[in-house]
Amino acid sequence: MKFSAVLLLLSLPAAALAEEDGARAFTPCRACHSLDPAERGLPGPNLSGLIGRTVAGDPAFDYSPALRKARDEGLRWDAGRLDTFLADPAAMFPGLWMSIRGIEDAPERQALVKFLEGTSPGRGAARQ
Repeated sequence: MKFSAVLLLLSLPAAALAEEDGARAFTPCRACHSLDPAERGLPGPNLSGLIGRTVAGDPAFDYSPALRKARDEGLRWDAGRLDTFLADPAAMFPGLWMSIRGIEDAPERQALVKFLEGTSPGRGAARQ
């Protein structure tokens, strides 16, 4: 019992650091995206509740034909798909309107994915 309590205490700083790394990795994304569900009118779609959502699932945003095609195929955002996308968005969705090269650094990319997972209530639940 004492051993598991010690492990829990040791893991708390690591979890806090991982979230901090993810929030830091999201900083450049804030130029075009928001995690506030009420914020609209940005150059990119709102990313609130992204994990579990249909690709191109923000009804208030005009997506590229490449993302609309993915939506029509029923693709949903999960951690694996998001990681692949963030590594090389244009390779995953040729014709994408988003101008980002991708995040080459795997730990940074994974921190961002975990951060976005943490901002998605009911992670993995079927949503629009």
